[in-house]
Amino acid sequence: MYRELINLVERLGRPRIGVIGDLMLDRYVYGDAERVSPEAPVQILRVANEETRLGGAGSVVNNLLALKADVAVFGVVGTDAPGEQIVAGLKASGARTAGIVRLRGRPTTLKTRFVGRAQHLHPQQVLRVDWEDVRPLDDAVEAQLLAKVGAFLKSADVLVVSDYNKGVMTPRLTQQIIRLARTRKVPVLVDPIKDCDYSKYRGATLLTPNRLETQLASGLRLTDADSIRRAARRLMDSLKLEHLVITLDKDGAYLATRGKPGESVPTRARLVYDVAGAGDMVIAVIAMALAAGATPLDAVRLANVAGGLEVEKFGVQTVSRQEIISELLSEARRSGDKVRTLNNLVVDLNRHRAQGETIVWTNGCFDLVHAGHIDLLEFCSRQGDVLVVGLNTDASVRRIKGPARPICSGEHRAKVLAALEVVDYIVFFDEPTPQRLIEAVRPDVLLKGEDWRGKEVVGQKFVESYGGKVVLAPLVKGLSTTALVARIRDTAAGSAAPRPKE
Repeated sequence: MYRELINLVERLGRPRIGVIGDLMLDRYVYGDAERVSPEAPVQILRVANEETRLGGAGSVVNNLLALKADVAVFGVVGTDAPGEQIVAGLKASGARTAGIVRLRGRPTTLKTRFVGRAQHLHPQQVLRVDWEDVRPLDDAVEAQLLAKVGAFLKSADVLVVSDYNKGVMTPRLTQQIIRLARTRKVPVLVDPIKDCDYSKYRGATLLTPNRLETQLASGLRLTDADSIRRAARRLMDSLKLEHLVITLDKDGAYLATRGKPGESVPTRARLVYDVAGAGDMVIAVIAMALAAGATPLDAVRLANVAGGLEVEKFGVQTVSRQEIISELLSEARRSGDKVRTLNNLVVDLNRHRAQGETIVWTNGCFDLVHAGHIDLLEFCSRQGDVLVVGLNTDASVRRIKGPARPICSGEHRAKVLAALEVVDYIVFFDEPTPQRLIEAVRPDVLLKGEDWRGKEVVGQKFVESYGGKVVLAPLVKGLSTTALVARIRDTAAGSAAPRPKE
């Protein structure tokens, strides 16, 4: 699965995606909370610095831009300073802003979060103050937005509706946009509000409510797999959706598709720092993946990974393609999926190199893995970022060690090595030496045991020719597979002999 998802990220291209919804400015005021006010039992925040970020639909736009989409933005802002900041920020990031309507007399939504640190440690939000006008847009402004979206849909790949219930996505405008997009065969993906009535989203291609939003909209409590399925089916049928993605925080997501069984998509447990922005990340990645021709299931799997990365960051943050690829490579290694063909290995290593990681190579038979092997591999892993182990095939071991070896088959030896956290990749070789593999892998560090001191290590000249280095690892004296096999045989022979009389 991980390889397919990595391939998907690499073919995302630059789709043309529109985002319509509530544009906001998020302002963060950071400071140290060192004492309580003498005037009232409240913290005093001594301000150290502040910053602003795009929020609401702007967060979805930022995520899409970070993923290299061509993004057009539709929404409203006031003729005030926060509105100027939003438009300027979107333009600076590379978004198309002709679809934004400036309204006199309507303040731009501004959310100010006061973030305190105790003893200069981890920041924690202590208060949020909102300036906003959530009245529905009037008919003339709706008509302007509809016309702008209609022109964009002629060449769009996907349209995302980012609804924060701030007055932009009125029921009438939302339905008009969905119907118009359907006539143009453009998928409409909706990140919905928290509400009991989702009728304005009827006919959308895909909806991404979270657990609480699903409960409110369906009228069912999500307590187990069966209740999730029933809630999904109720929303799918009532809203005439093609797909529904229920995000379930630590439990991953549930994908419902019309005419097919539902799919649970698990996620890895993470240290959650801040859930703000996770929903924006999920719908952005789903939009990118579907535009690239991915299946809805793969789109949700990819979104799960990106959403998990986002919640490990403070505040609303973007995630890049390289971060997603790096996470998928790590997930693959954690899953034990470490044995590669040479061609696949080279592809994966190029991905690691693109992220500036150092490749380490070592090789051996690794028959009856013992403490000496563990020390060697741990030493190897400390020399770089990615450790590749070249493993002799069974036939190769027999040629080196004799017909009685290996004790363990290649499959079993690889399984033991794959269980070690320090080992990232394993590749078999059948030749007398690993020279061909070393030339294909082009490691930054070539590593062998200290017993090679004074001798030329296989591949040494090649590695040093492009600036790589050869490192010799210290050995544990008295430990070798050959010695262990001899001791086992001696022990077995001794136990088979007649026991002396007492």
